[in-house]
Amino acid sequence: MNRSSALLLALALLSGCQSMAPVSTDGTPPVEDSVQVPEKPKVYGSFSEETIFSLLSAELAGQRNRFDIALDNYVTQAINTQDPGISERAFRIAEYLGADQPALDTALIWAKNAPDDLEAQRAAAVQLARAGRYDDSMMYMEKVLLGKGDTHFDFLALSAADTDQETRNGLMKSFDRLLQRHPNNGQLIFGKALLLQQDGDTQGALTLLEDNPPEAGEVAPILLRARLLQGLNRGDEALPLLEKSIKKYPDDKRLRLTYARMLVENNRMDDAKVEFSSLVQQYPEDDELRYSLALVCLEAKAWEEAKGYLEDLIARESHVDSAHLNLGRIAEERNDPESALIEYAQVGPGNDYLPAQLRQADILIGNGKTADAQSRLAVQRDSQPDYGIQLYLIEAETLAANNQGDKAWNVLQQALKQYPDDLNLLYTRAMLAEKRNDLAQMEKDLRLIIQRDPDNAMALNALGYTLSDRTTRYDEAKLLIEQAHQINPEDPAVLDSLGWVNFRLGNLDEAERLLRQALERFPDQEVAAHLGEVLWANGKQREARQIWSRFLKDQPDSPILRSTIKRLTGSETL
Repeated sequence: MNRSSALLLALALLSGCQSMAPVSTDGTPPVEDSVQVPEKPKVYGSFSEETIFSLLSAELAGQRNRFDIALDNYVTQAINTQDPGISERAFRIAEYLGADQPALDTALIWAKNAPDDLEAQRAAAVQLARAGRYDDSMMYMEKVLLGKGDTHFDFLALSAADTDQETRNGLMKSFDRLLQRHPNNGQLIFGKALLLQQDGDTQGALTLLEDNPPEAGEVAPILLRARLLQGLNRGDEALPLLEKSIKKYPDDKRLRLTYARMLVENNRMDDAKVEFSSLVQQYPEDDELRYSLALVCLEAKAWEEAKGYLEDLIARESHVDSAHLNLGRIAEERNDPESALIEYAQVGPGNDYLPAQLRQADILIGNGKTADAQSRLAVQRDSQPDYGIQLYLIEAETLAANNQGDKAWNVLQQALKQYPDDLNLLYTRAMLAEKRNDLAQMEKDLRLIIQRDPDNAMALNALGYTLSDRTTRYDEAKLLIEQAHQINPEDPAVLDSLGWVNFRLGNLDEAERLLRQALERFPDQEVAAHLGEVLWANGKQREARQIWSRFLKDQPDSPILRSTIKRLTGSETL
Protein backbone atom coordinates (compact mmCIF):
# COMPACT_ATOMS: atom_id res chain seq x y z
CA MET A 1 0.00 0.00 0.00
CA ASN A 2 1.50 3.35 -0.94
CA ARG A 3 1.31 6.36 1.33
CA SER A 4 -1.49 8.12 -0.62
CA SER A 5 -3.72 5.07 -0.51
CA ALA A 6 -3.08 4.74 3.19
CA LEU A 7 -4.22 8.30 3.76
CA LEU A 8 -7.50 7.69 1.93
CA LEU A 9 -8.18 4.61 4.03
CA ALA A 10 -7.31 6.50 7.18
CA LEU A 11 -10.00 9.09 6.52
CA ALA A 12 -12.60 6.32 6.63
CA LEU A 13 -11.16 4.69 9.74
CA LEU A 14 -10.85 7.89 11.71
CA SER A 15 -14.22 9.46 11.14
CA GLY A 16 -15.25 8.62 14.70
CA CYS A 17 -12.29 10.26 16.39
CA GLN A 18 -11.76 13.55 14.51
CA SER A 19 -13.26 16.93 15.32
CA MET A 20 -16.36 18.02 13.45
CA ALA A 21 -17.56 21.55 12.94
CA PRO A 22 -20.48 22.43 15.22
CA VAL A 23 -23.95 22.07 13.72
CA SER A 24 -26.22 25.07 14.16
CA THR A 25 -29.76 24.42 15.37
CA ASP A 26 -32.45 27.07 15.68
CA GLY A 27 -35.03 24.88 17.39
CA THR A 28 -37.48 24.93 14.45
CA PRO A 29 -38.84 21.62 13.17
CA PRO A 30 -37.50 20.32 9.85
CA VAL A 31 -39.38 21.42 6.76
CA GLU A 32 -40.55 18.66 4.51
CA ASP A 33 -39.75 19.34 0.89
CA SER A 34 -40.14 17.31 -2.20
CA VAL A 35 -36.66 18.33 -3.20
CA GLN A 36 -33.93 16.16 -1.66
CA VAL A 37 -31.46 18.48 0.04
CA PRO A 38 -27.90 17.19 -0.24
CA GLU A 39 -26.39 16.23 3.12
CA LYS A 40 -23.99 18.86 4.38
CA PRO A 41 -20.50 17.37 4.29
CA LYS A 42 -18.71 16.78 7.60
CA VAL A 43 -15.77 19.05 8.26
CA TYR A 44 -12.85 17.30 9.92
CA GLY A 45 -10.03 18.78 11.91
CA SER A 46 -7.04 19.81 9.92
CA PHE A 47 -4.56 16.98 10.44
CA SER A 48 -1.19 16.62 8.86
CA GLU A 49 -0.37 13.70 6.62
CA GLU A 50 2.01 12.46 9.33
CA THR A 51 -0.76 12.46 11.96
CA ILE A 52 -3.22 10.54 9.79
CA PHE A 53 -0.59 8.00 8.80
CA SER A 54 0.39 7.55 12.48
CA LEU A 55 -3.23 6.96 13.46
CA LEU A 56 -3.75 4.50 10.63
CA SER A 57 -0.67 2.62 11.81
CA ALA A 58 -2.14 2.58 15.31
CA GLU A 59 -5.42 1.08 14.09
CA LEU A 60 -3.65 -1.59 12.06
CA ALA A 61 -1.37 -2.35 15.01
CA GLY A 62 -4.42 -2.79 17.21
CA GLN A 63 -5.89 -5.28 14.75
CA ARG A 64 -2.64 -7.25 15.04
CA ASN A 65 -2.75 -7.13 18.88
CA ARG A 66 0.23 -4.76 19.02
CA PHE A 67 -1.54 -2.55 21.53
CA ASP A 68 1.74 -1.04 22.66
CA ILE A 69 2.22 0.55 19.22
CA ALA A 70 -1.43 1.57 19.02
CA LEU A 71 -1.28 3.26 22.41
CA ASP A 72 2.03 4.99 21.75
CA ASN A 73 0.85 6.41 18.43
CA TYR A 74 -2.47 7.60 19.78
CA VAL A 75 -0.92 9.22 22.86
CA THR A 76 1.65 10.98 20.70
CA GLN A 77 -1.01 12.34 18.36
CA ALA A 78 -3.30 13.34 21.24
CA ILE A 79 -0.45 15.45 22.60
CA ASN A 80 0.46 16.84 19.19
CA THR A 81 -3.06 17.65 17.93
CA GLN A 82 -4.91 18.32 21.21
CA ASP A 83 -7.93 16.91 19.36
CA PRO A 84 -10.71 15.71 21.72
CA GLY A 85 -11.66 12.78 19.48
CA ILE A 86 -8.11 11.49 19.22
CA SER A 87 -7.46 12.04 22.91
CA GLU A 88 -10.65 10.17 23.81
CA ARG A 89 -9.60 7.24 21.62
CA ALA A 90 -6.14 7.30 23.22
CA PHE A 91 -7.73 7.36 26.67
CA ARG A 92 -9.98 4.39 25.90
CA ILE A 93 -7.01 2.33 24.72
CA ALA A 94 -4.94 3.29 27.77
CA GLU A 95 -7.80 2.49 30.13
CA TYR A 96 -8.35 -0.88 28.46
CA LEU A 97 -4.67 -1.72 28.83
CA GLY A 98 -4.50 -0.51 32.43
CA ALA A 99 -1.82 2.04 31.50
CA ASP A 100 -2.35 4.51 34.33
CA GLN A 101 -0.11 7.41 33.31
CA PRO A 102 -1.19 7.50 29.63
CA ALA A 103 -4.82 7.21 30.78
CA LEU A 104 -4.36 10.24 33.05
CA ASP A 105 -2.49 12.29 30.44
CA THR A 106 -5.00 11.65 27.66
CA ALA A 107 -8.03 12.12 29.92
CA LEU A 108 -6.72 15.58 30.86
CA ILE A 109 -6.15 16.46 27.20
CA TRP A 110 -9.65 15.27 26.35
CA ALA A 111 -11.22 17.24 29.21
CA LYS A 112 -9.25 20.39 28.35
CA ASN A 113 -10.30 20.37 24.70
CA ALA A 114 -13.90 19.26 25.29
CA PRO A 115 -14.91 21.45 28.24
CA ASP A 116 -18.62 20.81 27.71
CA ASP A 117 -18.26 17.04 27.46
CA LEU A 118 -19.30 15.72 30.89
CA GLU A 119 -17.89 12.28 30.16
CA ALA A 120 -14.49 13.83 29.49
CA GLN A 121 -14.62 15.78 32.76
CA ARG A 122 -15.66 12.65 34.65
CA ALA A 123 -12.84 10.62 33.07
CA ALA A 124 -10.31 13.25 34.14
CA ALA A 125 -11.72 13.28 37.66
CA VAL A 126 -11.51 9.51 38.04
CA GLN A 127 -7.98 9.30 36.66
CA LEU A 128 -6.80 12.12 38.91
CA ALA A 129 -8.27 10.31 41.90
CA ARG A 130 -6.45 7.13 40.93
CA ALA A 131 -3.24 9.18 40.83
CA GLY A 132 -3.94 10.53 44.31
CA ARG A 133 -4.56 14.09 43.11
CA TYR A 134 -7.83 14.50 44.97
CA ASP A 135 -8.14 18.29 44.98
CA ASP A 136 -7.77 18.42 41.19
CA SER A 137 -10.16 15.49 40.89
CA MET A 138 -12.84 17.29 42.88
CA MET A 139 -12.53 20.31 40.60
CA TYR A 140 -13.33 18.24 37.52
CA MET A 141 -16.10 16.32 39.28
CA GLU A 142 -17.74 19.59 40.25
CA LYS A 143 -17.93 20.46 36.55
CA VAL A 144 -19.88 17.22 36.04
CA LEU A 145 -22.10 18.14 38.98
CA LEU A 146 -22.82 21.59 37.56
CA GLY A 147 -23.61 19.99 34.21
CA LYS A 148 -26.20 17.72 35.89
CA GLY A 149 -24.18 14.64 34.95
CA ASP A 150 -23.62 11.45 36.93
CA THR A 151 -20.86 12.12 39.41
CA HIS A 152 -18.65 9.55 41.10
CA PHE A 153 -17.93 11.16 44.44
CA ASP A 154 -18.27 7.71 46.00
CA PHE A 155 -15.39 6.51 43.83
CA LEU A 156 -13.24 9.42 44.96
CA ALA A 157 -13.93 8.55 48.59
CA LEU A 158 -13.37 4.83 48.13
CA SER A 159 -10.15 5.36 46.19
CA ALA A 160 -8.72 7.17 49.22
CA ALA A 161 -9.25 4.19 51.55
CA ASP A 162 -5.63 3.03 51.39
CA THR A 163 -4.05 6.48 51.50
CA ASP A 164 -2.52 8.16 54.54
CA GLN A 165 -4.49 10.20 57.04
CA GLU A 166 -3.20 13.53 55.73
CA THR A 167 -4.46 12.73 52.22
CA ARG A 168 -7.88 11.71 53.54
CA ASN A 169 -8.05 14.88 55.64
CA GLY A 170 -7.36 16.94 52.53
CA LEU A 171 -10.07 15.13 50.60
CA MET A 172 -12.50 15.64 53.49
CA LYS A 173 -11.86 19.39 53.31
CA SER A 174 -12.57 19.30 49.58
CA PHE A 175 -15.86 17.51 50.23
CA ASP A 176 -16.78 20.08 52.87
CA ARG A 177 -16.01 22.97 50.50
CA LEU A 178 -18.25 21.48 47.82
CA LEU A 179 -20.98 20.72 50.35
CA GLN A 180 -21.05 24.39 51.32
CA ARG A 181 -21.91 25.17 47.69
CA HIS A 182 -24.13 22.11 47.15
CA PRO A 183 -25.48 21.24 50.62
CA ASN A 184 -28.28 18.99 49.37
CA ASN A 185 -26.33 16.94 46.87
CA GLY A 186 -26.90 13.31 47.80
CA GLN A 187 -23.78 12.00 46.07
CA LEU A 188 -21.55 14.43 47.96
CA ILE A 189 -23.22 13.47 51.24
CA PHE A 190 -22.76 9.78 50.48
CA GLY A 191 -19.11 10.31 49.57
CA LYS A 192 -18.43 12.16 52.82
CA ALA A 193 -20.15 9.40 54.78
CA LEU A 194 -17.79 6.89 53.18
CA LEU A 195 -14.81 9.01 54.20
CA LEU A 196 -16.08 9.22 57.77
CA GLN A 197 -16.47 5.44 57.83
CA GLN A 198 -12.88 5.01 56.60
CA ASP A 199 -11.68 7.26 59.42
CA GLY A 200 -13.45 5.07 61.96
CA ASP A 201 -16.14 7.66 62.69
CA THR A 202 -19.00 5.20 62.29
CA GLN A 203 -21.44 7.25 64.35
CA GLY A 204 -20.58 10.43 62.42
CA ALA A 205 -21.18 8.69 59.11
CA LEU A 206 -24.46 7.28 60.37
CA THR A 207 -25.66 10.63 61.70
CA LEU A 208 -24.85 12.31 58.37
CA LEU A 209 -26.92 9.75 56.45
CA GLU A 210 -29.80 9.86 58.93
CA ASP A 211 -29.92 13.68 58.77
CA ASN A 212 -29.94 13.59 54.96
CA PRO A 213 -32.37 10.90 53.71
CA PRO A 214 -31.59 9.70 50.18
CA GLU A 215 -33.60 10.76 47.19
CA ALA A 216 -36.00 8.34 45.55
CA GLY A 217 -34.17 5.51 43.84
CA GLU A 218 -30.90 5.96 45.72
CA VAL A 219 -30.12 2.61 47.32
CA ALA A 220 -26.39 2.89 48.07
CA PRO A 221 -26.90 5.23 51.08
CA ILE A 222 -29.43 2.78 52.53
CA LEU A 223 -26.95 -0.08 52.22
CA LEU A 224 -24.20 1.96 53.86
CA ARG A 225 -26.50 3.03 56.67
CA ALA A 226 -27.45 -0.59 57.34
CA ARG A 227 -23.79 -1.65 57.41
CA LEU A 228 -22.95 1.18 59.79
CA LEU A 229 -25.74 0.13 62.14
CA GLN A 230 -24.53 -3.46 62.00
CA GLY A 231 -21.00 -2.26 62.76
CA LEU A 232 -22.34 -0.54 65.87
CA ASN A 233 -23.98 -3.83 66.97
CA ARG A 234 -27.39 -2.39 66.17
CA GLY A 235 -28.58 -5.17 63.91
CA ASP A 236 -32.03 -4.87 65.45
CA GLU A 237 -32.23 -1.49 63.66
CA ALA A 238 -30.36 -2.46 60.50
CA LEU A 239 -32.64 -5.36 59.59
CA PRO A 240 -35.94 -3.40 59.84
CA LEU A 241 -34.34 -0.63 57.74
CA LEU A 242 -33.55 -3.14 55.01
CA GLU A 243 -36.97 -4.79 55.27
CA LYS A 244 -38.66 -1.43 54.83
CA SER A 245 -36.40 -0.58 51.88
CA ILE A 246 -37.07 -3.94 50.20
CA LYS A 247 -40.79 -3.23 50.32
CA LYS A 248 -40.07 0.07 48.60
CA TYR A 249 -37.63 -1.41 46.06
CA PRO A 250 -38.64 -5.09 45.83
CA ASP A 251 -36.59 -5.76 42.69
CA ASP A 252 -33.30 -4.38 43.97
CA LYS A 253 -30.93 -7.32 44.19
CA ARG A 254 -28.34 -5.45 46.28
CA LEU A 255 -30.84 -4.72 49.02
CA ARG A 256 -32.08 -8.27 49.22
CA LEU A 257 -28.57 -9.74 49.14
CA THR A 258 -27.38 -7.40 51.90
CA TYR A 259 -30.45 -8.31 53.93
CA ALA A 260 -29.77 -12.03 53.49
CA ARG A 261 -26.12 -11.65 54.50
CA MET A 262 -27.05 -9.54 57.50
CA LEU A 263 -29.48 -12.24 58.64
CA VAL A 264 -26.47 -14.59 58.65
CA GLU A 265 -24.39 -12.08 60.63
CA ASN A 266 -27.19 -11.88 63.18
CA ASN A 267 -27.32 -15.68 63.40
CA ARG A 268 -30.84 -15.92 61.97
CA MET A 269 -29.95 -18.88 59.79
CA ASP A 270 -33.45 -20.12 59.07
CA ASP A 271 -34.55 -16.67 57.90
CA ALA A 272 -31.35 -16.31 55.87
CA LYS A 273 -32.02 -19.67 54.23
CA VAL A 274 -35.50 -18.51 53.20
CA GLU A 275 -34.16 -15.25 51.79
CA PHE A 276 -31.29 -16.84 49.84
CA SER A 277 -33.66 -19.50 48.53
CA SER A 278 -35.97 -16.78 47.24
CA LEU A 279 -33.03 -15.03 45.58
CA VAL A 280 -31.93 -18.23 43.87
CA GLN A 281 -35.45 -18.74 42.54
CA GLN A 282 -35.49 -15.18 41.20
CA TYR A 283 -31.97 -15.39 39.77
CA PRO A 284 -31.54 -19.08 38.85
CA GLU A 285 -28.39 -18.45 36.79
CA ASP A 286 -26.54 -16.77 39.65
CA ASP A 287 -24.30 -19.48 41.06
CA GLU A 288 -22.81 -17.12 43.65
CA LEU A 289 -26.24 -17.00 45.26
CA ARG A 290 -26.61 -20.76 45.00
CA TYR A 291 -23.23 -21.25 46.69
CA SER A 292 -24.16 -18.78 49.44
CA LEU A 293 -27.39 -20.70 50.02
CA ALA A 294 -25.42 -23.94 50.32
CA LEU A 295 -23.13 -22.37 52.93
CA VAL A 296 -26.11 -21.07 54.92
CA CYS A 297 -27.62 -24.55 54.88
CA LEU A 298 -24.29 -25.92 56.13
CA GLU A 299 -24.25 -23.39 58.95
CA ALA A 300 -27.82 -24.33 59.83
CA LYS A 301 -26.81 -28.02 59.79
CA ALA A 302 -29.35 -28.68 57.07
CA TRP A 303 -27.06 -31.30 55.57
CA GLU A 304 -29.39 -32.75 52.94
CA GLU A 305 -30.38 -29.35 51.57
CA ALA A 306 -26.77 -28.23 51.48
CA LYS A 307 -25.77 -31.43 49.71
CA GLY A 308 -28.41 -30.84 47.03
CA TYR A 309 -27.23 -27.30 46.27
CA LEU A 310 -23.58 -28.34 46.22
CA GLU A 311 -24.31 -31.17 43.80
CA ASP A 312 -26.23 -28.69 41.62
CA LEU A 313 -23.13 -26.49 41.51
CA ILE A 314 -20.96 -29.41 40.42
CA ALA A 315 -23.46 -30.28 37.69
CA ARG A 316 -23.37 -26.65 36.57
CA GLU A 317 -19.54 -26.71 36.65
CA SER A 318 -19.45 -23.82 39.10
CA HIS A 319 -17.55 -23.64 42.42
CA VAL A 320 -16.63 -27.26 41.79
CA ASP A 321 -13.67 -27.50 44.19
CA SER A 322 -15.49 -25.67 46.98
CA ALA A 323 -18.52 -27.90 46.45
CA HIS A 324 -16.43 -31.08 46.78
CA LEU A 325 -14.70 -29.69 49.88
CA ASN A 326 -18.01 -28.96 51.56
CA LEU A 327 -19.52 -32.27 50.50
CA GLY A 328 -16.56 -33.86 52.27
CA ARG A 329 -17.34 -31.90 55.41
CA ILE A 330 -20.97 -33.02 55.26
CA ALA A 331 -19.80 -36.63 54.97
CA GLU A 332 -17.59 -36.17 58.02
CA GLU A 333 -20.51 -34.70 59.97
CA ARG A 334 -22.45 -37.82 59.06
CA ASN A 335 -19.61 -40.09 60.24
CA ASP A 336 -18.91 -41.30 56.71
CA PRO A 337 -15.12 -40.90 56.37
CA GLU A 338 -14.88 -43.00 53.20
CA SER A 339 -17.29 -40.70 51.33
CA ALA A 340 -15.45 -37.70 52.75
CA LEU A 341 -12.15 -38.98 51.36
CA ILE A 342 -13.72 -39.47 47.92
CA GLU A 343 -14.95 -35.86 47.90
CA TYR A 344 -11.71 -34.37 49.20
CA ALA A 345 -9.68 -36.27 46.61
CA GLN A 346 -11.58 -34.49 43.83
CA VAL A 347 -10.49 -30.99 44.95
CA GLY A 348 -7.96 -29.59 42.52
CA PRO A 349 -5.28 -26.88 42.90
CA GLY A 350 -6.61 -23.58 44.18
CA ASN A 351 -7.90 -22.05 47.40
CA ASP A 352 -9.58 -25.28 48.54
CA TYR A 353 -6.74 -27.64 47.70
CA LEU A 354 -4.71 -27.48 50.93
CA PRO A 355 -7.75 -27.69 53.26
CA ALA A 356 -8.80 -30.81 51.35
CA GLN A 357 -5.33 -32.33 51.70
CA LEU A 358 -5.33 -31.53 55.42
CA ARG A 359 -8.69 -33.19 55.97
CA GLN A 360 -7.60 -36.33 54.09
CA ALA A 361 -4.42 -36.58 56.17
CA ASP A 362 -6.31 -36.03 59.41
CA ILE A 363 -8.93 -38.68 58.60
CA LEU A 364 -6.40 -41.28 57.53
CA ILE A 365 -3.85 -40.72 60.32
CA GLY A 366 -6.62 -40.42 62.89
CA ASN A 367 -7.92 -43.82 61.78
CA GLY A 368 -4.56 -45.55 61.95
CA LYS A 369 -3.81 -45.35 58.24
CA THR A 370 -0.63 -43.31 58.52
CA ALA A 371 1.18 -45.07 55.67
CA ASP A 372 -1.75 -44.40 53.33
CA ALA A 373 -1.81 -40.72 54.33
CA GLN A 374 1.92 -40.30 53.81
CA SER A 375 1.76 -42.08 50.47
CA ARG A 376 -1.04 -39.82 49.25
CA LEU A 377 0.84 -36.68 50.31
CA ALA A 378 4.00 -37.89 48.57
CA VAL A 379 2.02 -38.41 45.35
CA GLN A 380 0.57 -34.91 45.69
CA ARG A 381 4.03 -33.40 46.19
CA ASP A 382 5.16 -35.03 42.95
CA SER A 383 2.10 -33.92 40.98
CA GLN A 384 1.78 -30.46 42.55
CA PRO A 385 5.36 -29.28 43.25
CA ASP A 386 4.18 -25.69 43.83
CA TYR A 387 2.50 -26.92 47.01
CA GLY A 388 5.48 -29.00 48.16
CA ILE A 389 6.33 -27.02 51.30
CA GLN A 390 2.71 -26.72 52.45
CA LEU A 391 2.15 -30.44 51.92
CA TYR A 392 5.22 -31.26 54.05
CA LEU A 393 3.85 -28.97 56.77
CA ILE A 394 0.44 -30.65 56.64
CA GLU A 395 2.06 -34.06 56.97
CA ALA A 396 4.34 -33.08 59.86
CA GLU A 397 1.75 -31.14 61.83
CA THR A 398 -0.92 -33.81 61.43
CA LEU A 399 1.48 -36.51 62.56
CA ALA A 400 2.53 -34.41 65.56
CA ALA A 401 -1.10 -33.71 66.48
CA ASN A 402 -1.73 -37.47 66.48
CA ASN A 403 1.15 -38.23 68.85
CA GLN A 404 3.52 -39.41 66.13
CA GLY A 405 6.30 -36.95 66.87
CA ASP A 406 9.16 -39.11 65.62
CA LYS A 407 7.57 -39.52 62.21
CA ALA A 408 6.80 -35.82 62.12
CA TRP A 409 10.45 -35.09 62.90
CA ASN A 410 11.61 -37.34 60.06
CA VAL A 411 9.24 -35.59 57.65
CA LEU A 412 10.63 -32.18 58.60
CA GLN A 413 14.22 -33.41 58.23
CA GLN A 414 13.38 -34.63 54.74
CA ALA A 415 11.57 -31.38 53.90
CA LEU A 416 14.48 -29.21 55.05
CA LYS A 417 16.91 -31.18 52.89
CA GLN A 418 14.74 -30.22 49.92
CA TYR A 419 13.91 -26.68 51.12
CA PRO A 420 16.74 -25.70 53.49
CA ASP A 421 15.92 -21.99 53.46
CA ASP A 422 12.21 -22.16 54.20
CA LEU A 423 11.44 -20.32 57.42
CA ASN A 424 8.07 -22.01 57.98
CA LEU A 425 9.67 -25.44 57.96
CA LEU A 426 12.39 -24.23 60.34
CA TYR A 427 9.80 -22.74 62.70
CA THR A 428 7.72 -25.93 62.69
CA ARG A 429 10.82 -28.01 63.45
CA ALA A 430 11.73 -25.61 66.27
CA MET A 431 8.30 -26.03 67.87
CA LEU A 432 8.54 -29.81 67.56
CA ALA A 433 12.05 -29.73 69.04
CA GLU A 434 10.67 -27.89 72.09
CA LYS A 435 8.08 -30.65 72.57
CA ARG A 436 10.91 -33.21 72.32
CA ASN A 437 12.79 -31.27 75.03
CA ASP A 438 15.54 -30.54 72.53
CA LEU A 439 15.88 -26.88 73.48
CA ALA A 440 19.28 -26.55 71.83
CA GLN A 441 17.84 -27.51 68.42
CA MET A 442 14.83 -25.27 69.01
CA GLU A 443 17.05 -22.28 69.79
CA LYS A 444 19.31 -23.02 66.84
CA ASP A 445 16.37 -23.03 64.40
CA LEU A 446 14.74 -19.93 65.85
CA ARG A 447 17.97 -17.96 65.87
CA LEU A 448 18.56 -18.94 62.25
CA ILE A 449 15.10 -17.57 61.40
CA ILE A 450 15.85 -14.34 63.28
CA GLN A 451 19.21 -14.02 61.54
CA ARG A 452 17.52 -14.26 58.15
CA ASP A 453 14.46 -12.24 59.14
CA PRO A 454 15.26 -9.90 62.07
CA ASP A 455 11.67 -8.62 62.23
CA ASN A 456 10.10 -12.07 62.52
CA ALA A 457 7.98 -11.37 65.59
CA MET A 458 6.71 -14.94 65.78
CA ALA A 459 10.23 -16.38 66.09
CA LEU A 460 11.34 -13.67 68.54
CA ASN A 461 8.31 -14.30 70.71
CA ALA A 462 8.62 -18.09 70.57
CA LEU A 463 12.26 -18.02 71.61
CA GLY A 464 11.69 -15.42 74.30
CA TYR A 465 8.73 -17.26 75.78
CA THR A 466 10.51 -20.62 75.84
CA LEU A 467 13.56 -19.11 77.52
CA SER A 468 11.32 -17.52 80.15
CA ASP A 469 9.26 -20.68 80.69
CA ARG A 470 11.86 -23.43 80.38
CA THR A 471 15.09 -21.75 81.54
CA THR A 472 16.26 -19.04 83.94
CA ARG A 473 17.56 -16.75 81.16
CA TYR A 474 14.87 -14.20 81.99
CA ASP A 475 16.68 -10.99 81.01
CA GLU A 476 17.58 -12.41 77.61
CA ALA A 477 14.04 -13.65 77.16
CA LYS A 478 12.62 -10.24 78.00
CA LEU A 479 14.76 -8.51 75.39
CA LEU A 480 13.56 -10.91 72.70
CA ILE A 481 9.90 -10.55 73.65
CA GLU A 482 10.20 -6.77 73.80
CA GLN A 483 11.55 -6.81 70.24
CA ALA A 484 8.50 -8.84 69.19
CA HIS A 485 6.26 -6.39 71.06
CA GLN A 486 7.73 -3.43 69.19
CA ILE A 487 6.87 -5.16 65.92
CA ASN A 488 3.39 -6.42 66.94
CA PRO A 489 2.28 -4.43 70.00
CA GLU A 490 -1.32 -5.70 69.86
CA ASP A 491 -0.57 -9.40 69.37
CA PRO A 492 -2.13 -11.24 72.37
CA ALA A 493 0.47 -14.01 72.13
CA VAL A 494 3.24 -11.44 72.54
CA LEU A 495 1.38 -9.73 75.39
CA ASP A 496 1.02 -13.11 77.11
CA SER A 497 4.75 -13.78 76.77
CA LEU A 498 5.66 -10.31 77.98
CA GLY A 499 3.38 -10.73 80.98
CA TRP A 500 4.83 -14.15 81.76
CA VAL A 501 8.46 -13.02 81.63
CA ASN A 502 7.62 -10.08 83.90
CA PHE A 503 6.09 -12.58 86.31
CA ARG A 504 9.29 -14.62 86.20
CA LEU A 505 11.24 -11.46 86.99
CA GLY A 506 8.96 -10.66 89.94
CA ASN A 507 7.18 -7.70 88.32
CA LEU A 508 3.73 -8.87 89.42
CA ASP A 509 1.72 -5.71 88.76
CA GLU A 510 3.15 -5.28 85.26
CA ALA A 511 2.63 -8.98 84.58
CA GLU A 512 -1.00 -8.74 85.68
CA ARG A 513 -1.64 -5.67 83.50
CA LEU A 514 -0.20 -7.31 80.38
CA LEU A 515 -1.92 -10.65 80.93
CA ARG A 516 -5.28 -8.95 81.42
CA GLN A 517 -4.79 -7.26 78.05
CA ALA A 518 -3.82 -10.56 76.45
CA LEU A 519 -6.86 -12.40 77.86
CA GLU A 520 -9.20 -9.60 76.75
CA ARG A 521 -7.90 -9.83 73.19
CA PHE A 522 -7.63 -13.63 73.10
CA PRO A 523 -9.68 -15.65 75.63
CA ASP A 524 -7.41 -18.70 75.69
CA GLN A 525 -6.85 -21.42 78.31
CA GLU A 526 -3.08 -20.87 78.46
CA VAL A 527 -3.44 -17.12 78.96
CA ALA A 528 -6.10 -17.80 81.62
CA ALA A 529 -3.72 -20.18 83.39
CA HIS A 530 -0.96 -17.57 83.32
CA LEU A 531 -3.16 -14.73 84.56
CA GLY A 532 -4.58 -16.93 87.31
CA GLU A 533 -1.10 -17.83 88.51
CA VAL A 534 -0.04 -14.16 88.57
CA LEU A 535 -3.20 -13.21 90.49
CA TRP A 536 -2.57 -16.07 92.92
CA ALA A 537 0.96 -14.83 93.56
CA ASN A 538 -0.36 -11.28 93.92
CA GLY A 539 -2.77 -12.22 96.71
CA LYS A 540 -5.90 -12.37 94.54
CA GLN A 541 -6.69 -16.05 94.89
CA ARG A 542 -10.46 -15.60 94.67
CA GLU A 543 -10.27 -13.88 91.30
CA ALA A 544 -7.77 -16.47 90.09
CA ARG A 545 -10.22 -19.27 90.95
CA GLN A 546 -13.03 -17.41 89.16
CA ILE A 547 -10.99 -17.11 85.95
CA TRP A 548 -9.90 -20.76 86.03
CA SER A 549 -13.45 -21.88 86.73
CA ARG A 550 -14.81 -19.89 83.80
CA PHE A 551 -12.39 -21.45 81.34
CA LEU A 552 -12.76 -24.97 82.77
CA LYS A 553 -16.45 -24.86 81.86
CA ASP A 554 -15.50 -24.69 78.18
CA GLN A 555 -12.39 -26.90 78.42
CA PRO A 556 -12.75 -29.18 81.45
CA ASP A 557 -9.82 -31.38 80.39
CA SER A 558 -7.38 -28.55 79.69
CA PRO A 559 -3.92 -29.88 80.68
CA ILE A 560 -2.39 -26.48 81.40
CA LEU A 561 -5.33 -25.34 83.53
CA ARG A 562 -5.45 -28.61 85.49
CA SER A 563 -1.69 -28.69 86.05
CA THR A 564 -1.59 -25.03 87.14
CA ILE A 565 -4.49 -25.49 89.56
CA LYS A 566 -2.99 -28.67 91.06
CA ARG A 567 0.45 -27.08 91.46
CA LEU A 568 -0.95 -24.04 93.28
CA THR A 569 -3.88 -25.54 95.21
CA GLY A 570 -2.86 -29.16 95.62
CA SER A 571 -5.95 -30.36 93.76
CA GLU A 572 -7.05 -30.48 90.11
CA THR A 573 -10.54 -29.37 91.14
CA LEU A 574 -11.52 -25.96 92.46
